[in-house]
Amino acid sequence: MEFSCKDFKVGKCQGEKVVDGETMPLVLQPQEPNKGDLDSLLLALKTNKEWFEQMVIKNSAVLLRGFDVKNAQDFNEIVEAFGWDDILYVGPAPRTHIYKRVWTANEGPLSEFIYYHHEMVLIKEYPKKVILFCEVPPPEGGETPFVPSFKVTERMLEEFPEAVEEMESKGLKYSFTAPGNNDTSSMRGRGWEDAFGTSDPQEAEKRAKALGMEIEWLPNGGVKTILGPRALTKVFDGRKGRRMWFNTLVGMHGKEISSALMADGTEIPENVVKRCEEIIEEESIQFKWEKGDVLFFDNFALLHGRRPSKPPRKVLVATCK
Repeated sequence: MEFSCKDFKVGKCQGEKVVDGETMPLVLQPQEPNKGDLDSLLLALKTNKEWFEQMVIKNSAVLLRGFDVKNAQDFNEIVEAFGWDDILYVGPAPRTHIYKRVWTANEGPLSEFIYYHHEMVLIKEYPKKVILFCEVPPPEGGETPFVPSFKVTERMLEEFPEAVEEMESKGLKYSFTAPGNNDTSSMRGRGWEDAFGTSDPQEAEKRAKALGMEIEWLPNGGVKTILGPRALTKVFDGRKGRRMWFNTLVGMHGKEISSALMADGTEIPENVVKRCEEIIEEESIQFKWEKGDVLFFDNFALLHGRRPSKPPRKVLVATCK
């Protein structure tokens, strides 16, 4: 592996994989044991900004481990060291603002699995990077597994070439039901007022349209959002022409509050969805958290999720353009 940075050394972590010659995640540790303090880290990040961003794109995931990162304020300083623009989260997950650019990750029940997804994949503008910080590692479970998205496309094309090309040519259409008010007993329980930042239905419709979605009002005060057509896969610059599995087909297909169809209304065969779910799991990288970890994801290249966890678990997040 090409590695040229005097401020970091490469480490290892449990669960890492080599995918197409690249280690995921790339673990960066302090070059010297006495260089793990926050000020040294911030200086190293600012000095090597462009190099670090290249590593995030090259390896898809970069983990800072062994540095003294204690809380949301420290984490925010790391995020701001790069000068990347903030992008506000839009989606169904209940989240709480903590400090400046820092939010809680999904506050849905820790007992439930959050399915693999590219962050804000269905919105017109989605983050380029998702940055996570582990303040309190879970005693058991609670991993944030991730999946190289191009591998899913490769394997789906091998097994279901016709179905993939049909979905690609038609596009996908999704629907999702949101309650009126937040429901933290659900990992998709964010109410429409919180999601759209308004309690005015007309303003909510306007904001939904700007995000590329139509909405239907439900008798119970909730709302049904309809999104599509959306692409099945995407190719992004600087990522070897890889065709990313840039959709939320498995996560939304045939669920109680969501659906995924082809844009013309054609059902997606159940066996295709089921096999896709298996492939995603097979290609996943089961990364385990340690206290103080800061993990950078290339959101264009990786699906990520959350394993069921025993409490306590505290992982914070920032999203960047």
